[in-house]
Amino acid sequence: MYTVSELSKMLKDKKISSVEVTTEYLAKIDAKDKEIEAFLLVTKEEAMEAAKLADATIAAGNATTLTGIPCAIKDNMCTKGIRTTCGSKMLEDFIPEYDAFVIKKLKVAETVMLGKLNMDEFAMGSSNENSHFHITKNPKNLERVPGGSSGGSAAAVAADMAVFTLGSDTGGSIRQPASFCGVVGMKPTYGSISRNGLVAFASSFDQIGPLTHTVKDSAMVLNAIVGHDKGDSTSRVYKYEDYTKDLEKGVRGLKLAVPKEYLEGDAIQAEVKEAIVAAIKEYEKMGAVVKKVSMPSLKLALPAYYVISSAEASSNLSRFDGVRYGYRTDDYENIEDLYKKSRSEGFGAEVKRRIMLGTFALSAGYYDAYYKKAVEVRALIKQEFDEVFKDSSAIISPVAPTTAYKLGQKTKNPLEMYMGDIYSVPVNIAGVPAISIPCGVDLEELPIGMQLIGNMFSEALLYQIANAYEAR
Repeated sequence: MYTVSELSKMLKDKKISSVEVTTEYLAKIDAKDKEIEAFLLVTKEEAMEAAKLADATIAAGNATTLTGIPCAIKDNMCTKGIRTTCGSKMLEDFIPEYDAFVIKKLKVAETVMLGKLNMDEFAMGSSNENSHFHITKNPKNLERVPGGSSGGSAAAVAADMAVFTLGSDTGGSIRQPASFCGVVGMKPTYGSISRNGLVAFASSFDQIGPLTHTVKDSAMVLNAIVGHDKGDSTSRVYKYEDYTKDLEKGVRGLKLAVPKEYLEGDAIQAEVKEAIVAAIKEYEKMGAVVKKVSMPSLKLALPAYYVISSAEASSNLSRFDGVRYGYRTDDYENIEDLYKKSRSEGFGAEVKRRIMLGTFALSAGYYDAYYKKAVEVRALIKQEFDEVFKDSSAIISPVAPTTAYKLGQKTKNPLEMYMGDIYSVPVNIAGVPAISIPCGVDLEELPIGMQLIGNMFSEALLYQIANAYEAR
């Protein structure tokens, strides 16, 4: 297994070539992905060509930190000339004419893209079982889900079929699969990474981020993909720092908050709670000051999230009408029939469920009762985070209430699956950054993730805190 930091040095020192590394990873995909099924598309020819160009850049002494490093991309980020499906029949044959902003960034860095990764359709799901194409399995236990919607991204890193991957996080879709698969997943501050070229689910929540083997790797990848983009109206103008510079500073004297609402109740699995409590004690041993706080609005986060995100999904997915692009039914009588059949046949059950919920919440007579109240709750939650961060450097919490559950275990009860997002959605509601790092295993040796939540643009501090735990 290579980490980004190790491989970057090896490539620059010419101890190995990008062509050799890329060949090795393509062989790993051939050997492993038949049973894991993390990839929707493997771009062998393009990868080898990119590796050759990277080696030429390294030879000329012009390499960046990520030059020549093999990665893979969640299949909701547009890649010019390469199929981008969003895990849906609706976009099964869609080939974008442009690259997403983050893909352009990775091309400037001369990374090597190995392929596109499986996901829940239009990023709607927490288990990767909603993909139109196939179900990705958890490399730690093939009978378990890898999490979602970035399950393919987490599984590819956990199985060492890519050095790093990119995922997207709308309500926990990077952090939860990272937790389930035992890797590091970062959901950055909303607006720090452009959404230009990311197929939209819920525009005010969606955020791209890296999945990696280590905290340092995550910081190195984030360095390469943050930045203002004039093509994205929500992209933030900010002086982004080097996220690796303070990794070794430790946590002595830092104040870490633990909301009591995150560790109460029957929803949390006993081993998950024990692992988080043990991690908190480790931080205290390292000199951090840990205090309990209360954030009462957190219990309202889940319903508010599903109302707002579904409303935005209803609006965003209205563009898929069988006329301009995407799936079109073969048999229709008129334009209305074309719309109905194309959308009925092109979307899966979970996407239809959320479109219907969102359309209902936005409809006349229900807007004030549901959508307006959800937006008010969103403001309350943001206020509570702001209040905690006045006197704390970060918040510690679980990522998910359980470890990875069995394939098919929750598919018949969507509400039960939605409850798995209870600890992750408040972060997206507030727009703040959060990182998932492994902090133990349960009785069946399934990974447990710890979530560290920071204030806006505090990624460097989160990496510092996370690295202290990882390096202990």
